[in-house]
Amino acid sequence: MELRDIEIFLTLAEELHFGRTAQRLHLSQARVSQSIAAQERRIGAALFERTSRRVSLTPIGVRLRDDLAVNYQGILTGIENAAIAARGMTGVLTLGAMGALAHDIADVTGLFRARHPDCELRFREVHVSDPFTALRNGEVDVALLWTPVDEPDLTVGPVVRAEPIMFMVADDHPLARQGSAVMEDLADHLVAEPSVPVPRYWEQALVPFHTPSGRPVRRGPKVTTWQEVLTVVAAGAAVQPVQAEAARYFPWPGITYLPVRDGPVCPWALVWRTAGQTALVNALAQAARDVAASV
Repeated sequence: MELRDIEIFLTLAEELHFGRTAQRLHLSQARVSQSIAAQERRIGAALFERTSRRVSLTPIGVRLRDDLAVNYQGILTGIENAAIAARGMTGVLTLGAMGALAHDIADVTGLFRARHPDCELRFREVHVSDPFTALRNGEVDVALLWTPVDEPDLTVGPVVRAEPIMFMVADDHPLARQGSAVMEDLADHLVAEPSVPVPRYWEQALVPFHTPSGRPVRRGPKVTTWQEVLTVVAAGAAVQPVQAEAARYFPWPGITYLPVRDGPVCPWALVWRTAGQTALVNALAQAARDVAASV
């Protein structure tokens, strides 16, 4: 099967309309029909059900679409990467990160810069209270975010960091005297609540709504910024689960960071708009994969 025929099949599988497929691929409708008919002859089964009103995939067509889609994208990426290597890559790539976290992937960004010295890598802060807007409006091309990220328009790329969470408490808080904590402790204290809506699944990954035994974790002071989180914790008004990176970058007076003996690991990954996956985005993701493979 020729690469063009695969493209025709996958486009028709998405559009489910011969006319729109032909228009999208700048082909005649007859060329689309001929390609599909040739593929069906080669396979020995119908790939599409056609009526005067609708086009739909057959079960074999569904299986072929699922098998081809990932491999086809990989072929295109490989061709694009080869072309980039041949001509050199230029342009600007903007990476969004929370606070100082961009420093934690200096090995990735360093490899990217070494491979593509004619590219400019810029940084922009992404706020915890609004993790996805900068991606969606194009202010950043790639963001370093904790996972899971389950948004239909966003692609989750390689994981670049993963460390257990910690509890951030006031120095004079009863938990601070214990030297460590467990997730069940959250039921006995308030945690800060975002004052702006964030995806529930995203909040749950870091600040659960129930302890392992099922007891509710009560929300307390509303916060918008990281500085407000630090303030309410230092005042003893909240206990806050945080990523381990916070202990390194935000050692505030009056705040203690406690290890959590049964705390979950918090993975950080590169995330980008699926529709905005450019050669530069692919190059940064590849650098992340190569760094991970070398560890």
